[in-house]
Amino acid sequence: MAFLPVTKKEIEQLGWDMPDFVLVTGDAYVDHPTFGVAIISRLLESHGYKIAVLAQPDWRTDRDFTRFGRPKLGFMVTAGNIDSMVAHYTAARRKRSDDAYSPGGRAGRRPDRAVTVYTKKIKEIYPDVPVVIAGLEASLRRFAHYDYWDDCVRPSVLIESGADLLSFGMGEKQTLEIASRLLQGEPVSALTDIKGTCYAVPVSDYRPGPAVECPSYEQVRSSKREYAVSCRKQQDEQDAVRGKRLIQRHGDKIVVQNPPMPPLSQEEFDRVYELPFMRAYHPCYEAQGGVPAIAEVEFSITHNRGCFGACNFCAIAFHQGREITARSEGSVLREAEKLTEMPGFKGYIHDVGGPTANFRSISCDKQIKHGLCKAKKCLAPVPCKLLKVDHSEYLQMLRKLRALPKVKKVFVRSGIRYDYLMQDKDDSFFKELVQHHVSGQLKVAPEHCSAQVLDHMGKPHIEAYQAFKKRFYEITKSVGKEQYLVPYLMSSHPGSTLKDAVALALFLKQENLRPEQVQDFYPTPGTISTCMFYTELDPYTMKKVYVPKTDREKAMQRALLQYFDPKNRGLVIEALQAAGRSDLIGSDAKCLVRPMRPQGGVPKGGQAQQWKKKKRSPLRNIHAKKSKKGR
Repeated sequence: MAFLPVTKKEIEQLGWDMPDFVLVTGDAYVDHPTFGVAIISRLLESHGYKIAVLAQPDWRTDRDFTRFGRPKLGFMVTAGNIDSMVAHYTAARRKRSDDAYSPGGRAGRRPDRAVTVYTKKIKEIYPDVPVVIAGLEASLRRFAHYDYWDDCVRPSVLIESGADLLSFGMGEKQTLEIASRLLQGEPVSALTDIKGTCYAVPVSDYRPGPAVECPSYEQVRSSKREYAVSCRKQQDEQDAVRGKRLIQRHGDKIVVQNPPMPPLSQEEFDRVYELPFMRAYHPCYEAQGGVPAIAEVEFSITHNRGCFGACNFCAIAFHQGREITARSEGSVLREAEKLTEMPGFKGYIHDVGGPTANFRSISCDKQIKHGLCKAKKCLAPVPCKLLKVDHSEYLQMLRKLRALPKVKKVFVRSGIRYDYLMQDKDDSFFKELVQHHVSGQLKVAPEHCSAQVLDHMGKPHIEAYQAFKKRFYEITKSVGKEQYLVPYLMSSHPGSTLKDAVALALFLKQENLRPEQVQDFYPTPGTISTCMFYTELDPYTMKKVYVPKTDREKAMQRALLQYFDPKNRGLVIEALQAAGRSDLIGSDAKCLVRPMRPQGGVPKGGQAQQWKKKKRSPLRNIHAKKSKKGR
């Protein structure tokens, strides 16, 4: 077992004239199943294709792109595990100083909008070689989309990049079909019927058929209402059972999305994750300090895909889909046994999870025939009456994992849906989760406390979190452990006013929570929340949504969630005054923050008198001391 070739010399040593496919990625080459390129490359290799990996090529020259020569069948391009713009910029649009997916964690090894840049460079050099784009960046940008970094609507990445085909979703099935048909000699222009793919054709060449038409690029660019309509249609058809073909005009071209590819069966899922991965970064990165991203996943196991939770701010449902696919218990145990034999394994499996760790089966039987419901969520604002809740299989698997020789502890660190967990009438899983699978802290995601904000997020109301918290600490106490919940919180989500942010600050004070980190809402392509951010409309009701957009208001909302930090005091006071809650500025127990003391020693405005009452002058203190001595 070895890494796939990354140099011309390695290809020659294998006796190849040329590779069948060159896989281009914006990440460093890590041959681990949590990296998309690793999965697709090993899958193609297992079907007899010759694969070379071109990781983080220098896009400013032709040199790297010609390293392997002209591939026999084509290039496959991805920006990497995350969107290149998210890799480069914070939610405040500030340039990041590091990149966990690059050697040594150093930023700058990939371009902005990597899929487009790489594809254009390949098409300059090899204009007639097929280029298939895939991965998260391409998948979420397959239609005209709002681009937060440019603050405008950009066209489909297919149009912008000039790629021949776009594979959306997880991609294994469509990749194998694309490869097989190219190998058989079909031109890439003929591959217009493969599920899970998008292509673009001139309007004059488009053959009409059953399809849902989205408002055109020109319409969504000029009308926010049309953008919201387009968003809803795209979300509604993202279902492998009932999803229809979608089309969207871009000038004289039409972007066509075929229905989603059905997810892998359990047997297929098992085979993919049992391919011969090296489970490490390529040795060429050792001198540069390795690739930091591997540390989080090296001793972790993915057991599922998909998420029927479908939070509005999360792109998983639009990328992976809402239907759950789970690996078999046997496959997961075999992977765990491999981990125990790896150098550096110290007895701890860091996670057995996925997008949502405690989802192991479909949400209801109805979806098998009819797909998941349009415009409805399985869990929010309250769980659906048809929801199937059963943790028994997951619990049995965890029990067997922790019983393996050499395994000291098995943790569940990827998020659990506590609202789903609380619907289980049998609390055996909950008890064993607390007793055996929490590493001192359990991370959960209530996100907010305001009902209206949570409704815009597609999350359950705060009462669900409070019920979970109560039971968590009851069980923790009963097993004699000291463990804590760490809640994820989000500021500035569409629908969140300053008053909502104040309410969340008060909730944190009441709960005695002091979050070290707070996530600002990040408007990334492909989510319902991003549509709300851009259009200020809910695409499902077309009602107006309040959106905090100015940098100042975002900073105030964020500061309120960390009101206890002295460096935030000025912003918190400004926020409280703007929200009409000056009553929370002071030294009373109910207050969030003390008033600012100006340079002269007395606060400005209405707080001055309050300060004077509490602070005696230095002169009075001296007189008091003298009078005491004289007594």
